[in-house]
Amino acid sequence: MSSVREDYIAPWWIYWLHNFPHVNLNFQPIDNTFTPEDQNYQQSLIFLGCVAAAGLGVNLLCLAIYLSCLCCCRKDEEEESKRPNSCCVTWSAVAAGLISCAAVGVGFYGNSETNDGVYQLTYSLYNANHTLGGVNSLVTGTMGGMESGLKQHLARLDEIFATRGDYVQTLRFMQQMADNVIKQLLGLPDWDIAKVDLAAIADQTANVEYYRWLTYLLLLILDLVICLAACLGLAKQSRWLLTTMMVFGVLTLILSWASLGADLATAVGTSDFCVAPDKFVMNQTKGLITSDIVHYYLYCSQTLPNPFQQSLTIFQRSLTTMQIQIQGLLQFAVPLFPTAERDLLGIQNLLNSSEASLHQLTALLDCRGLNKDYLDALVGVCYDGVEGLLYLCLFSILAICAFCAMLCAIPRAWTHIASRERDYDDIDEEDPFNPQARRVATQNPSHTTNMHSFCSYSSSMGSQSSLHPPAAQAVSNAPVSEYMNQAALFGGNPRYENVPLIGRGSPPPSVYTQQFSNRVSCSLLLCGPLLSKGQDRLPVASSLLPSFQTIPVFISPLAWL
Repeated sequence: MSSVREDYIAPWWIYWLHNFPHVNLNFQPIDNTFTPEDQNYQQSLIFLGCVAAAGLGVNLLCLAIYLSCLCCCRKDEEEESKRPNSCCVTWSAVAAGLISCAAVGVGFYGNSETNDGVYQLTYSLYNANHTLGGVNSLVTGTMGGMESGLKQHLARLDEIFATRGDYVQTLRFMQQMADNVIKQLLGLPDWDIAKVDLAAIADQTANVEYYRWLTYLLLLILDLVICLAACLGLAKQSRWLLTTMMVFGVLTLILSWASLGADLATAVGTSDFCVAPDKFVMNQTKGLITSDIVHYYLYCSQTLPNPFQQSLTIFQRSLTTMQIQIQGLLQFAVPLFPTAERDLLGIQNLLNSSEASLHQLTALLDCRGLNKDYLDALVGVCYDGVEGLLYLCLFSILAICAFCAMLCAIPRAWTHIASRERDYDDIDEEDPFNPQARRVATQNPSHTTNMHSFCSYSSSMGSQSSLHPPAAQAVSNAPVSEYMNQAALFGGNPRYENVPLIGRGSPPPSVYTQQFSNRVSCSLLLCGPLLSKGQDRLPVASSLLPSFQTIPVFISPLAWL
């Protein structure tokens, strides 16, 4: 028998995976033939999972060494070295995010491809099970009709035709034909055993695939959530969120290595089957179905003889002969024995139903239906299934790289956030010009209730009493060294000494920039010549200022100038 197949050719990745080294747990090479019941072959697949476990151990060890060096050997960085570290953290986070997104996309595609392949396998198994079940049902029904229904009709006709020996001889001949039909039906293989095995395999495969698909879906969602949460933690500079994502990142790293080992072992085992699937099927059906029948369904070639052709031909000839005999009895015996018509018509109906069953049985036993289901199952497993497993392996590798980059970037980001917080702590909280103090003032408005507005001193410079500092200034203890000494401007007059700029509620230079420049220009035009000649001209300037009520003049801008 020729075993050359033209309708199924294994793809290249099947042979690539099939050539993977097969080593048992004793590190001894074994044959790569698909024999799942062999203990050494099972150990060779377990060995691939152990390789992934060893990779996980090396990965965690490298991460532990990196984190130990980062925590123990890190020195305080200078201001010039902070920018490169921050840039390194940013690019590491960007790379981890991009790789994680690519891994999730590949994982979704691989999970869908694997699910499609397994669904095609189970669908083909159920179709084959339906075909074999139909064959078994037709055979059982035809045999039951021949053994019980035909026997009863022939027994009654034998009593009616007792006086006619030729008619009794015809009934004996018909009984021989019926026995011959039953004998041919018994010669067909018992499909009930194969039907039960196919149904059990299909149900078990469907259940395993459902939980596998759901597990990978949850793993993909977990990877995506961890990636987004880590990006949020970096954007918000939340140390507790980054620490939490680091813990979940280690957990996901372990799951990624575990999925890599399981997918790789499954892909290699499936590839070993896909290289020679016919050989495995024939070995599994040995002792249950003859090899010529299995070969007929596996290859379904026009050159191969139909093993059921002889049985079906004898079945057809027997039914035809019986129908001819019944037609003759209806034509010649019924006029003599009217009571025999009912049984003769019953036999005729039974033969007609048997003939219809014969046509259905011939169609179901044809190799094209089961061979199509077999090829669909092979394509689903060896093409879509193994391809999806390879994409899932790629997903695991990308996820491992992404989470390794994230686990390396998070500690540096954590230390960078801590250093920035220390820099903020070094700034004077009482200084209203630093951003941290403005944030505190925004959160605590009562802290700024004692600070006067910028426009409250617009035209109150006419009297000397308005120049005295307020009695209860909450921020009067601000450092005077940050501002110019007013005594140098006012000639050491005790009325203006030690009056801090912030104590009079003057604004920072960044507030009301345009209005401030206009008012300073006006103040310089009016009071500049007076102030340049000394302190004795100050009363004159004070007497001139009330006449310009619409021009605000400030001591604070003059003090800066």
